[in-house]
Amino acid sequence: MIDSKHLKYFSNIVGDDNIYSDKAHLIAYSYDATREHFEPDAVVFPRNEEDISEILKYCNEHRIVIVPRGAGSGFTGGALPSSGGIVLGFEKHMNKILEIDVKNMVAIVQPGVINMDLQRAVEEIGLFYPPDPASQEYSTLGGNVSENAGGMRAAKYGITKDYVMATRAILPNGDIIKAGKRTIKDVAGYNISGILIASEGTLAVLSEITLRLIPKPKLTKTAMGIFPTVNDAMEAVYKTMASGITPVAMEFLDNLTIRAVEKTFNKGLPIDAGALLVTDVDGNLEDDLNFQLTQIEKVFKENGCSDFKIAKNDKEAADIWFARRNASPALSVYGSKKLNEDVTVPRAVLPKLLEKFYAIAEKYQINIPCFGHTGDGNVHTNVMVDGSDPEQVKIAYKAIEEVFQATIDLGGTLSGEHGIGLAKAPYMHMAFTDEEMNLFKSIKMAFDPNNILNPAKMGLN
Repeated sequence: MIDSKHLKYFSNIVGDDNIYSDKAHLIAYSYDATREHFEPDAVVFPRNEEDISEILKYCNEHRIVIVPRGAGSGFTGGALPSSGGIVLGFEKHMNKILEIDVKNMVAIVQPGVINMDLQRAVEEIGLFYPPDPASQEYSTLGGNVSENAGGMRAAKYGITKDYVMATRAILPNGDIIKAGKRTIKDVAGYNISGILIASEGTLAVLSEITLRLIPKPKLTKTAMGIFPTVNDAMEAVYKTMASGITPVAMEFLDNLTIRAVEKTFNKGLPIDAGALLVTDVDGNLEDDLNFQLTQIEKVFKENGCSDFKIAKNDKEAADIWFARRNASPALSVYGSKKLNEDVTVPRAVLPKLLEKFYAIAEKYQINIPCFGHTGDGNVHTNVMVDGSDPEQVKIAYKAIEEVFQATIDLGGTLSGEHGIGLAKAPYMHMAFTDEEMNLFKSIKMAFDPNNILNPAKMGLN
């Protein structure tokens, strides 16, 4: 517990109106999208980099735990105060776009900036920030960097790490560092900025992020293919990507997901289809987009696609995307408990991966609907059970362990975009050797020898 003298010290740094220890604030900052619950001892809103430095220096001296938090939209508990201590919130003050450098196509932001706010700001001047996590309307860029967030456009444009050029950060002892530059090339010294990406707030606290921007494509078109089996759809995915066409997005829904969306929203989806593939292409010339769609349709139909629909306008495009964007909430028809994983494999083994998942579902007599970003091999795998039945919950966790093992056996990874946090920490030994885990722990120790920054995350304790 943090006593009153500590709270008084923090109040002297940030002011009485930027530190809270009342029950309402503690409850509000005890959750994230995992629905797990851990109350902090206090919530502090730093006003600037100097506040963070002073807070960390004091906490390091007194062994007080600090948990940096963006919007709390993570699916793995990365921002949960599972060891108590202080939650450091950035949404109140450190939420500004500091600069948009049009000539060098760079944006400099504070960690509390909402992803979509940056997208809108740069698009107004003809630039583009591609990373688009599903939580883009409320997730923060600091959280996106800490978790290395992905999104639907990753098939063509990559994920958060591909756009981080530099960071400013505060170490646990209060030292302020700058890692990286706004230059296109920079090979001087270790890639500290790269180490901080996806570190989930365990190494340092971000105070400023420099992001690469690109020109915004002028045109986008949307299409959907209907397939008799999920295996046909998965074959079409990697063959499309190998054909020389790189769609912006290549998203899929399996039959269970299609049925759930249709039952929930009644959108006229083909409930007998084995899978749907939804794709976007973009560019600056109409002829180029038409060529891309012609090639995609050709590959789809060579792999069993029974119907290929191209949206004629924005409304039809929105209708096509509706099922994919609403897939996750619709799955509640299969149970009150959802173990939502984001495993990722090389695209060519997607057919084998889905076969393994459905075999696991049959083995345990449960539903495992799947959907996601197959353009980059990232499958959202949802083990659905009755959360009020302890036996069902036990079965769900057994199934998840087998899902992870199947993924690893095919050369995949535990997480493509959600991170490890608390939820996947118990499974890190499956994906990494003792030597590799010891290396991770030594990096953590080098940055944070007193283990005050977000402890108990990523299997590092």
